[in-house]
Amino acid sequence: MSTSNMMTSMRYWIHLTLVVAIEAVALMPDDADLPTKPSVYCWCASYPNVTSCSWAEPPGSQPLDYIVSYSERRQPSTSKPCRLIPPTSSFLSSSSSSSSSSSSEQLWHCHLPDLKLLTDYVINVTTVSSSGSSRVHLSSFMLEDVVKPDPPVDVKVSPHHDRNVLLEWSPPPTWIYLDMAPLKYQITYQWDHKGQAKSVSLGPLESTSVELKGLSSGREYVFQVCAMDLLGLGQYSHWSSPVIITLPTI
Repeated sequence: MSTSNMMTSMRYWIHLTLVVAIEAVALMPDDADLPTKPSVYCWCASYPNVTSCSWAEPPGSQPLDYIVSYSERRQPSTSKPCRLIPPTSSFLSSSSSSSSSSSSEQLWHCHLPDLKLLTDYVINVTTVSSSGSSRVHLSSFMLEDVVKPDPPVDVKVSPHHDRNVLLEWSPPPTWIYLDMAPLKYQITYQWDHKGQAKSVSLGPLESTSVELKGLSSGREYVFQVCAMDLLGLGQYSHWSSPVIITLPTI
């Protein structure tokens, strides 16, 4: 073969290789088309019965489907489906931060029943877009670390003698097994003194009432209560809804 023919043949194969490479890149999924990776948060508000996981639907996104499963880290082959609950408009505070602000989000939920103690679990949330592209999110947790009761309810404050008040509350109704897993409580009350915020925290307490002494007549106070597993598993709940009272002037 002449040198001229060899150069022509080489240029042909180089051109063909470039065309194939360009077409292959064009067929590769575009990162912009991949669905947003969900941020999954898991907690157990009904220890040890049901653990829940949730994640926010990306605002303004195209319709998304989710495939969710969970397994023990040491036994990934025994993966189980996680029962999905359709998105609802809800207020979710960021439980991974100390901020008390909340934002309205469309939330997906799934329930993981009957998890075991001292076991590392992996939850797999695969997000599938309407175009068929998908993205996988894996996170792991142990039940002991994600125990988090719901806030106490029925918080009541009533004057009790001269400058004392009686603070009472009820356990969260979702914490079903109080006999097996009792709760302990932390309380806080706040007031304004010459334009400066003051507060007192007390606890942990095992009872569901406490008498607070030596408060100031005519002053407005804000009371809240939170709960935690008695053995210290997991985290404290969010604070209860605030109860505001002004002590009567003597």
